[in-house]
Amino acid sequence: MTADPGEGPHVRQLLGAYVLDALTEGEARTVARHLRGCDPCAADYAATAEAAELLALLREEDLLE
Repeated sequence: MTADPGEGPHVRQLLGAYVLDALTEGEARTVARHLRGCDPCAADYAATAEAAELLALLREEDLLE
């Protein structure tokens, strides 16, 4: 696992699309492989996935407040 988020290419800019299953098959494989070896990106993935789950709980009335 990489300890420094500044080392090498990271996938943070793709995490939203990855969570929403909006990447090509090749991009998704690249992101999945990277997440297995990069703790900082894996933590960002977990936060992004959690945010997407919470957004799904919102109702239209919640957005009008």
